[in-house]
Amino acid sequence: MVLILTAVTAAIGATPVTMEGLQVHPFTLTVVVPCLDEEENIVPVYEEIVTELAGFDDLEILFVDDGSTDETLDRIRALAARDRRVSYLSFTRNFGVEPAFSAGYRYARNDWILHLDADLQFPPAEGRRLIETARTGYDAVFGIRVDRKDRWSRRVSSKIHDLIARRLLGIELPAGATTFRLVRASLARRIVDLRLGTPYFLATVPRLTAAWTTVPTAHRPRLRGEPKVRWRGLARHSVELFVSYSDRTMAAAVTACVLAALLAFAGLAVTLAGVSASVLLCLAAGIALAALAVMGRYLVHIGRGQPRTPLYLIREANIPIAPADLLEPGPAQRPARLAAAS
Repeated sequence: MVLILTAVTAAIGATPVTMEGLQVHPFTLTVVVPCLDEEENIVPVYEEIVTELAGFDDLEILFVDDGSTDETLDRIRALAARDRRVSYLSFTRNFGVEPAFSAGYRYARNDWILHLDADLQFPPAEGRRLIETARTGYDAVFGIRVDRKDRWSRRVSSKIHDLIARRLLGIELPAGATTFRLVRASLARRIVDLRLGTPYFLATVPRLTAAWTTVPTAHRPRLRGEPKVRWRGLARHSVELFVSYSDRTMAAAVTACVLAALLAFAGLAVTLAGVSASVLLCLAAGIALAALAVMGRYLVHIGRGQPRTPLYLIREANIPIAPADLLEPGPAQRPARLAAAS
């Protein structure tokens, strides 16, 4: 009997059991839900999470309000008042999706984190597929949309983005991966604590662990509310990824400057017998471009050492928050929720 129980628990990645204690290692789960002006989706996403994932040990639903201007925060507060499994953080302003999930990852209380967007395009039930895969020994599992329900322009732009990042710039990204992912909390917090200027999670995970994989998952159209990600934001996000996670962009810029300098000096040699103004212009261009190539490389190293503004600042929460992340230490934590949780 002991051998059978040991084999079963080993197959699902749990701690082996003994006759003295017939319990497998609990799989504790926090579902992090970043949200911005999602008042129509707060209750539906909560209900689906509770219905599909309530069977896991010590389930926590952690909403991160990214500076919403509608009734999003009020509806989260109402859920937290009646269900102790609901936690929340509310930012002082809109900081963006990456700061939002970074805060959620930092303050999740359980061993595993399931990232679920509030638009419900990824059904919470699909989280079970990620969990089953993680139990086999992975630190991170990314969902891949089987039949993506977004506009054709978004699908095409994503393919172009992946082509540039993975093929041209050599950035290691899980092909087709999305924000729908299950991550070991210790790994997620390690990435957040790096305090990167651009915490591009998909590109950072492969740098820290080889134990990641992808799983095909269902996808559905948004039923309520409007998409918050705009083309301008996507373009800025892509440029930040290309510059921050690949040296090839800087190498290409430096190479272009060196080549331009060589061409300028070649022009100088050709025009030695010409007008003196042309000679001075070529000489100045050559020196300036050569200097720019050197300065560009130095700026990269200088920038890496400069202090940055915080990724986010929290105005209100119903869980304990580090003073450095609070606008006003103390009052931001709502006593009613803290008392209910104790």
